[in-house]
Amino acid sequence: MAQTQTSAARGESGGAPADENPHHAKRWLILAVIGLAQLMIVLDVTIVNIALPDAQKALKFTDGDRQWIVTAYSLAFGSLLLLFGRVSDLVGRRLMFLVGLVGFAAASALGGAAPNFEVLVTARAIQGLAGAMLAPAALSLLSTTFTEAKERAKAFAVFGGIAGSGAAIGMLLGGVLTEYLNWRWTLFVNVAISVVAIAGAAMLIPRQSKTEDRPKLDILGTVLVSLGLFGIVYGFANEESHSWGAASTWGFLVVGVVLIVAFVAWQTRASHPLLPLRVLLDRNRGGSYLAVFITGIGMFGVFLFLTYYLQAILLYSPVKTGLAFLPMVGVLMVTATVCTTQFYPRIGAKILVFLGMLIGAGGMAWLTGIGLSSSYATNILGPLLLIGIGMGAIFAPAMNAATSGIEPHDAGVASATVNTSQQIGGSIGTALLNSLAASATTTYLAGKGAAAKTDQIIQANGAIHGYIVAFWWATAIFVAGAVICGLILRAGKPDPVDPDAVPAVHA
Repeated sequence: MAQTQTSAARGESGGAPADENPHHAKRWLILAVIGLAQLMIVLDVTIVNIALPDAQKALKFTDGDRQWIVTAYSLAFGSLLLLFGRVSDLVGRRLMFLVGLVGFAAASALGGAAPNFEVLVTARAIQGLAGAMLAPAALSLLSTTFTEAKERAKAFAVFGGIAGSGAAIGMLLGGVLTEYLNWRWTLFVNVAISVVAIAGAAMLIPRQSKTEDRPKLDILGTVLVSLGLFGIVYGFANEESHSWGAASTWGFLVVGVVLIVAFVAWQTRASHPLLPLRVLLDRNRGGSYLAVFITGIGMFGVFLFLTYYLQAILLYSPVKTGLAFLPMVGVLMVTATVCTTQFYPRIGAKILVFLGMLIGAGGMAWLTGIGLSSSYATNILGPLLLIGIGMGAIFAPAMNAATSGIEPHDAGVASATVNTSQQIGGSIGTALLNSLAASATTTYLAGKGAAAKTDQIIQANGAIHGYIVAFWWATAIFVAGAVICGLILRAGKPDPVDPDAVPAVHA
């Protein structure tokens, strides 16, 4: 078959002109399909959380079992991302994208129809597995579809905005579906999204041609990193129901870290490494992965504890809670677009990430002023807008830099590393900040004596004290992130994307 190139910039680099590329005109429709898939992945983290109380009543599972609805997804997703990122380089990103979409739709249908707890947990684990196929394929497709600097910036602005705001959108959608339909629709909605995305991907995304440059699968590396990431995610997830001193917490964390160290050592010797260290050791890529990781930790300070505060203290409904986050989503999208299209091509990611971290820290610090009688307009809206600006300045430029300058045969695993950074950061953030908040609340109530057991005002103030401590820690995390990423990332314009490095495709 006649071969073409996905690059939109062939005419500038000696290749075929853009108007001769039959896929060039479809690139924005391809972006819509990729964005739809990314939105489904990100919002699924929070959309089910809002529905958990209703699901628990319907299926009659315990509070101890409840965490597994979330943990089953994060375990499969976090531990298999790098594996499927490399597999997508082997079998083709289009195929992996389609398989992931079909798997996600099937798992969502199974979960929505689940007659009992066991089936629901199984469905969530399959969702995580399908998400691990889908996420790196989506980002690498974006990276190889848009190679012209200005268009690439716009595409990553949209993608980064979705990645940063999907959790908030999930809370709003989850609230609406749970309140006006029932909890099962928080899963069924993915089926509808998947069907649209599958149709779009099948028609619009070109097949990747076979090349001799495709890497082989690193079996030992795959086993080491998958088990290592599983241990880390499971250890942090387990802390929510156990103490840090429990063997089921620190034991898995230690084993996970040891396996990751062994994986890194093996990558220096493997003939066909799963994650070539050349992907990580570039300063801009390494700094960008770190920025996404740190932001994943800190972001849970706003999504997790502000949600608790709005619903438990200010008595917001699920729908009203989701609406409260919408201004942040809007500002994040606008900021991501402006930073990626106007500033990133001129100054690169360093200054944007640095300022974004500091602005995010300012928003978190502002949230420490909440109290029993706080109002949305006075104490919450302003911090959310600041956080939205900060996240918009971080996510899109960091994702762009993290996938720039990548050889075609490394595109899948480089994209998987971005998603892995965010997923592991989120898992750590959930456990770490939740533990710090719970400890602060316990200490506060202990200081109030016997009255704390019966006085609801004291109990509410204790909960608020825990949230405030979490916000201060999130502030510190963002400040540290600004310093660390500011030192690692290179200053100046990003390196231009070489259209000739983009893999050939055939219709």
